[in-house]
Amino acid sequence: MAIPTPRKTSTSRDLKSKKETTAQSAATKELKKQLLKEYKNAWDLNPADEHDFAFAFAEEYMAFLDQARTEREFVTLSVETLENMGFEPLQSKAKLVPGDKVYKNIRNKGLAIAVIGRQPAVTGFNLIGAHIDAPRIDLKANPVYEDGDLVYFKTHYYGGIKKYQWTAIPLSLHGVVHRADGSLLTISIGDRADEPVLTITDLLPHLGSEQMSKKATEVIRGEDLNVLISGIPFSDTETGGRFKLGLLNLLKEKYDLTEADLVTAELEIVPAFPARDVGLDRSMIGAYAHDDRSCSFPALVALTSVDRLEQTGVTFLFDKEEIGSEGNTGAKSKVYEHFIYELYAKQEDQPNQLDFYRLLENSRMLSGDVTNAFDPTFASVSDPRNNAYMGRGINYMKFGGSRGKAGTSDANSEFYASIINLMEENKIAWQTGELGKVDAGGGGTIAGYMANLGIEVIDCGVPVLSMHSPFEIISKIDLYHTFLAYKVFFQKMAR
Repeated sequence: MAIPTPRKTSTSRDLKSKKETTAQSAATKELKKQLLKEYKNAWDLNPADEHDFAFAFAEEYMAFLDQARTEREFVTLSVETLENMGFEPLQSKAKLVPGDKVYKNIRNKGLAIAVIGRQPAVTGFNLIGAHIDAPRIDLKANPVYEDGDLVYFKTHYYGGIKKYQWTAIPLSLHGVVHRADGSLLTISIGDRADEPVLTITDLLPHLGSEQMSKKATEVIRGEDLNVLISGIPFSDTETGGRFKLGLLNLLKEKYDLTEADLVTAELEIVPAFPARDVGLDRSMIGAYAHDDRSCSFPALVALTSVDRLEQTGVTFLFDKEEIGSEGNTGAKSKVYEHFIYELYAKQEDQPNQLDFYRLLENSRMLSGDVTNAFDPTFASVSDPRNNAYMGRGINYMKFGGSRGKAGTSDANSEFYASIINLMEENKIAWQTGELGKVDAGGGGTIAGYMANLGIEVIDCGVPVLSMHSPFEIISKIDLYHTFLAYKVFFQKMAR
């Protein structure tokens, strides 16, 4: 017969041991808190207050996106907003004093905005720069042609796109045309529900075996991005090219345009669908041109929502970033440096070049640009320990470039630390991540061009899924914390 084992009872030694274990566990947790860096999800921070603010800010952003489909439209809408808020053209001011709010329209495709601070200009400015151009498809100079009883536009894509993503989706036409008589026509067709859309056709799968065997870069060639524009011929059946003539006759009757007017026009093809909530919880936004309007819109709003600043605040909205920041509206243009000099000169009785150089060296800048969000479906191209994640707030990237940091400005540690301290002090969700694995690729921003002036610069912005596609995805909470980060930078960043 088995003898039952007596039940153990707690002794003072057992209780003491448990207390010691609990104390050690608490001490370990405290040590981890002190020594380890965890990037918490921003949805967990102040959920009772921030969620509503994040969703409200997202609504404003989405409404702006739907109106500003191109860089020209972004500038036009921004200037209207600025003037309604009391900002004045910089050229209209002979002198600048603290509290003045000014802007400069840069050829209708770039924008420079400033709020004058109380500190002397030579102590430096706080700047945020972001770009307002986005990957798209442009019309060629001689775009109209007829083939197969249909009429098409010939195009040339702009920026880095996956060409196959632009077929079989609704597209809209935006831009400006300067007619031969000097009059200006602004075009926006395809975004409203009662307007026709355009499209680029694709091959049916039944006949697509050869196409599907090609590399993704060759499935659709650049010369295949032909936009379907019309299909009704001119009524004179004796005339050759009557389908093209039918379109040109329509353009003449409706818009007073001729084929010659299209040669000098700036006409862009962009996705026709509006910004939409994504996810059953509506936590994300799907839209065209998050890169880089999810940074440029917060940069615009951040500066317009502050009044009295210690350091002068400047927002630059650049054009041409997606093709290397070239041209007189891109970040390489001297016009942005000229804007800084004019701000300086109009605050000084005796401006001099040496003090202006000191101003540049004392200035600090956030280069607002998006980065890739970690995508578990395509995890192989990313270092998960050093990648931005959706929902963890604004991402800071000390260096970008590609394969050995080529083309990056690489922010100084001193400046980077001061920025992170600012984020921590103001409870703003931030994270850090690189653009993919070291040898996987990479990308550039405007940071290097501003750093070349002597300004301290670091890249930061919103993580994006499906970047450079017609329908990019961002988190509403990341967008909101990017705005908060930009606003605090203007308000509290000091020497």
